[in-house]
Amino acid sequence: ASFTIPLRTVDNITVTIKLRPGVSPSCQIRVKNFNRSELKIKPGENVTFTFTCSTPEKYFIMEIRKNIDCVSGPCPFGDVHLYPVGLPRLNRTFIWDVKASTKAGLELKFSSPWLRQIEPGETCPDFISYNINSCIDTATVNIGTFCRNGSVSRVKLLGGVVLSLHLPWDSSLTTSGFNIANRASIKRLCIIESILKGESSITLMSPNYPLGFPEDELMTWQFVVPSNMRASVFFHNYSLSNCERKEERVEYYIPGSLSNPEVFKLSDNQPANIAGSFNLSLQGCDQDAQNPGILRLLFQVVVQHPQVDENVTHLVDLSKEWNMTVTIHFEGWPSRIPLMSEPICLICKDPRTCDRVLTLVSGAIYKISFLCKDLSRLRITAEKGISCVDLRWCQRKIYSLSVPKAITQLPIRLHKFIWKLLAPDLINIEITSPSLKLQQHVPEQRCNTSYSYSIVSATPETEFHVGVFCPGGSIEKIQMRNNITISLKTFGKGFLNESNHQDLKMSFVPHIKDECIFTVSPNPKAKVYLQTPNWPYGLPPYVSISWYVIVPSKQVARLGFSKDRMGIACETGRAYVNIKEETLGAEETVRREDELLPKPRNMYHDFWVNISNCKPVDKTQLTLQFWVTLADKQIDLGVILAVVAGAGVLMAIGVTVCCVKKKKKKSQNPMVGVYNPNVNTQMPGKQGLFTKGRKKNESHVYAVIDDAMVYGHLLKESNGSVAPEVDVYRPFDGPIGSLPPSPPPFSFRKDIKRSSNTEEPPPLTETDHDTYTFAHQKSEQSEDNGDTTEKSNGDTSMSLLENKEQDSLVE
Repeated sequence: ASFTIPLRTVDNITVTIKLRPGVSPSCQIRVKNFNRSELKIKPGENVTFTFTCSTPEKYFIMEIRKNIDCVSGPCPFGDVHLYPVGLPRLNRTFIWDVKASTKAGLELKFSSPWLRQIEPGETCPDFISYNINSCIDTATVNIGTFCRNGSVSRVKLLGGVVLSLHLPWDSSLTTSGFNIANRASIKRLCIIESILKGESSITLMSPNYPLGFPEDELMTWQFVVPSNMRASVFFHNYSLSNCERKEERVEYYIPGSLSNPEVFKLSDNQPANIAGSFNLSLQGCDQDAQNPGILRLLFQVVVQHPQVDENVTHLVDLSKEWNMTVTIHFEGWPSRIPLMSEPICLICKDPRTCDRVLTLVSGAIYKISFLCKDLSRLRITAEKGISCVDLRWCQRKIYSLSVPKAITQLPIRLHKFIWKLLAPDLINIEITSPSLKLQQHVPEQRCNTSYSYSIVSATPETEFHVGVFCPGGSIEKIQMRNNITISLKTFGKGFLNESNHQDLKMSFVPHIKDECIFTVSPNPKAKVYLQTPNWPYGLPPYVSISWYVIVPSKQVARLGFSKDRMGIACETGRAYVNIKEETLGAEETVRREDELLPKPRNMYHDFWVNISNCKPVDKTQLTLQFWVTLADKQIDLGVILAVVAGAGVLMAIGVTVCCVKKKKKKSQNPMVGVYNPNVNTQMPGKQGLFTKGRKKNESHVYAVIDDAMVYGHLLKESNGSVAPEVDVYRPFDGPIGSLPPSPPPFSFRKDIKRSSNTEEPPPLTETDHDTYTFAHQKSEQSEDNGDTTEKSNGDTSMSLLENKEQDSLVE
């Protein structure tokens, strides 16, 4: 197809068709049988041409430039048309270059739907864009690039203007969308008018953005806002130049304000909650010639309906709090930056000071209000610090780790409350939950409450995640070393109802040797799962953790591990699992990392579980999980019958002894022991057991003299009573130790003997005995699935006196 472009001289229009940058010249323009890659048609010419390809829009672009001289002659004011018509369908740019005096002003008035300013490099959805440049003498200032469908209705400029309209090849636009009018001098670089109807948000930039605003210039934005709406201004990106004279600032003219103009620094919080229309001006300064710097500004204006409870204020009393901050913010802060197109929620601490994020500090009382249609998009994050310098002062104090009512009474959901607990060396931290107790969040036992606690133990070098806990479990107390951070995080709206029942408390305690000690009182109705901290990454090297499990007197605990082995190999030191009941003479079970873990077992008293890590060979660290259940103690019927039978036998023996004694007292010739020198007193089959001679070893002396009457006259004192001298046993009434079992140091640990490979006891050797001894086999209570590899308590033989003393201890 051929195209003919006739240009009139009076129109002063030049048309240029040229190759797109970076495209090969495989398509040409044919004019009068001559091919060329560029065609320029000047005013007064009439040119016919064709393209040598069927898709010229892929290769060529077109520029239509119209020069308008308003200095030497009258300006053609009014609507601006897209001329000439009948142009080929190419990507095209219409340019209107208007020359005007700086003593006069030009106004570009855009028809609805007006314009929206975009950042450099951004493209418009329909690829139709306007670019406006101001020309003062020889200087050109880029006012900005705009798309259609916005709020910018007029742009007033000082001096000349160059306006460009970029259209894609398939655009059907037939009008320019603006007209030119003459105005008196505006005495500033430009004025941009923006009409805001209904709830909306617009973004605007200073001229030349992101480059510098011209030196010592002044410009103004006029915002037309309905009187029943509220506008707020936010500066998102700005920089300042180096001023020699004057000061860079912004000025607001707000109708009805008693202090117009209101002057702000660019670093200040800008006015918010403005009722109706207002003006905003940017003023530059005289810059340092050696190091001028740049002044630039990108800001947002948000227009909202006033809230139903616009005049409702909320009292936040933090006067009695200390070392605490409360931040009210949008959801996702600070990691997520909301889009400027998103509906905005503002928090105001006075009618004109509002922002998306507001931080309140302890020691003051605030009256805040919200400019937000949906308060569910706001959140609260608070942080409180508690420290101890002198244990003598702070050890006696118990701190409540509960969310203050000043926060819970606000109509905003609490996102997180963080307590930072700082303790110096040799002072540790104890966390208790007396009534609710804590449940550790594990895969088999997940928290389903409206909030949870994340506990982290930290040093300047490392961070140790103790775990995630929620109320309603079995952990009464956690003792930890180092500084602690506890983060309460909420889930859903239920926390408002449960916040009144918080009972987490904290105190400072003397130094503990373990990294962490848990005190657990298992729930009789549930299986309690406990796991090593820092899950799933594992315990750091050489860290020791202990659990103290409380077993009620009428119940028995069942302890088991969730896997058979620790699953690590040690490079340095040994990893140990120690289990020991908190009772006198209790045996201690110890397992190393290269051994099978104990099988499920019954525990009849309070007991300790200690897990100590080594330095593993590879990156796999120690992770262990175990469980505890409680059940009522079962009384065996056979034991009851044996006790009854034993009591009957003892009663019969007692009756018999009484009868024999009465009979002996009636006899006038008391029986005495008779010595027979011909009787062999040695045990059969144990020849040579007594190494002393018969006369030396005193084996002829009876261990028991049946009747005290035989030699009673030798024992009588002056008052006639018999008072033999005896030893008196006093039972131990001191406290039993409350410390966990301690494995030996890593560098000096030795293997511990176990019954699985215990040697047979050595045969009896020839020893001296001052009294006869009777061998009693010590009974051991066997259990189903019980572990038998325990540490031995020594020889099982004991004398009658030792047996008597142990019976006294049991009683």
